[in-house]
Amino acid sequence: MRVLVTDDLSPRGVEVLRQTPDIQVDVRPKTKPEDLIQIIEQYDALIVRSATKVTADAIRAGKQLKVIGRAGVGVDNVDVEVATAQGVVVMNTPTGNTITTAEHTISLLLALAKNVPQAVGSLKAGQWAKGKFLNIELYNKTLGIIGLGRIGSEVAKRAKGFAMRVIAYDPFISAEVASRIGVELTDPEEVYRQADFITLHVPSGPDTYHMINRETISQMKPGVRIVNCARGGIVEEEALYDAMVTGHVAAAAFDVFEDEPATTSPLLSLENFIGTPHLGAATAEAQENVAVAIAQQVAGYLTRGIILNSVNTPSIEPELLAKIQPYLTLAEKLGRLDSQLVEGRFQEIRIDYTGEVASYDTSPLTAVVVKGVLDSITSGAINMVNALPFARQRGIRVVESKSSQEEDYASLISVVIQTDRGQCVVAGTLFSRREPRVVRIDEFSLEAVPEGHLLVFSNLDVPGVIGKIGTLLGQNEVNIAGMNLGREKPGGKALSVVNVDSPIPTPVLDEIRRMPNIVYAKVVKV
Repeated sequence: MRVLVTDDLSPRGVEVLRQTPDIQVDVRPKTKPEDLIQIIEQYDALIVRSATKVTADAIRAGKQLKVIGRAGVGVDNVDVEVATAQGVVVMNTPTGNTITTAEHTISLLLALAKNVPQAVGSLKAGQWAKGKFLNIELYNKTLGIIGLGRIGSEVAKRAKGFAMRVIAYDPFISAEVASRIGVELTDPEEVYRQADFITLHVPSGPDTYHMINRETISQMKPGVRIVNCARGGIVEEEALYDAMVTGHVAAAAFDVFEDEPATTSPLLSLENFIGTPHLGAATAEAQENVAVAIAQQVAGYLTRGIILNSVNTPSIEPELLAKIQPYLTLAEKLGRLDSQLVEGRFQEIRIDYTGEVASYDTSPLTAVVVKGVLDSITSGAINMVNALPFARQRGIRVVESKSSQEEDYASLISVVIQTDRGQCVVAGTLFSRREPRVVRIDEFSLEAVPEGHLLVFSNLDVPGVIGKIGTLLGQNEVNIAGMNLGREKPGGKALSVVNVDSPIPTPVLDEIRRMPNIVYAKVVKV
């Protein structure tokens, strides 16, 4: 498998790839967008930093592309939506530069409080303006953190070392988690009202674009100081400029800007503004960390199917993969079987997990169930990356439920497909923790092996039906490899799953359907 690296990646990261068996690496830094489109079809994986723009056209041109790795946190230089539609995993390295970004934030925080860059500039200009740069202490000041994730938490820990009071807003963090690191969780309005310093640690996106704007700035404490080491575009820079001119915002420090390079930003003209050229992750340690991490992640996915730090599909860490690998096989087979048995236009896919399997992260299992379902109704390349978005685009609801209570089996996965003409239920489990078995189709209990070509037929439970079908298959040189039978009650309806070694010709299937006492007959492939 071939991996293309188009940005300057630490040599250690490239070496990790080169030492991985069955992987060939090409390093082509500063590849132009038009050149990337021309060469990407040769590669299974692409690794970038922030310079390469991975456009929709480039992703669509990557006919073999399986994974895009971003050595860093942000993926705004990758068209994730198109990658998802094409079934391409997009990974980043969210922890590789956590410490260095937190340290850079604290550095800017101190520089704001102590007027360090301005004082240095004045001194180098031949001035000894000791009285000009009156500074403030961090001690007993309130730091407001917007976004208490990995970096925000590390900033909080360091701020506590300066005896600051730390408050934060993060809708995805519980009060208990915040309290463990000495942070008071509150709403954004209280952060704006109380904080002497505000630091931002949120991702870029529609919900965070210009979240710091004229309205929110007006809610802030007069004399507030603002730090942004997160992403450009979170702050409305024109509104900030005006607030700094009036003095409502005493000072600000940015490492990121909405338009980069930001050498002409009006903010740079203000004496109370400090700017650095996107240096938050620019340490040797961080660059090596993210390079090695993304190399290991891409290699792990290509060679072992391990998904780590994906932004567009459920992650499957090695420990989880080892436990659920047999369930992944079972789940896909159940989805594929159910979709070929049900009739009508799909409306809903419901997956119920019961017993031990319910204790795992079942999101990867749900993704492969849906993949199995969609395999039979689309000619496109469906995988666990694009299966759920594909279903949503077509108006198919996907519902998941979990119960730890064991029933007839230690673990059971049930797939129910609802259509405009009814529903079909297929349930399965693992025998000996590794062998997939179908144990229910609709109301019939059985123990069928979901493998290869299957003849599934329902009939009235009367003598001679199975014998006639076996004879017909033999006459047409279709060998039976196995068979399993379930029935409601003697004399009622029955259902059989017959494993055959080769496809059943359509004329033979039609003849089976015409036999007396046959309710339905279908040929499926799982």
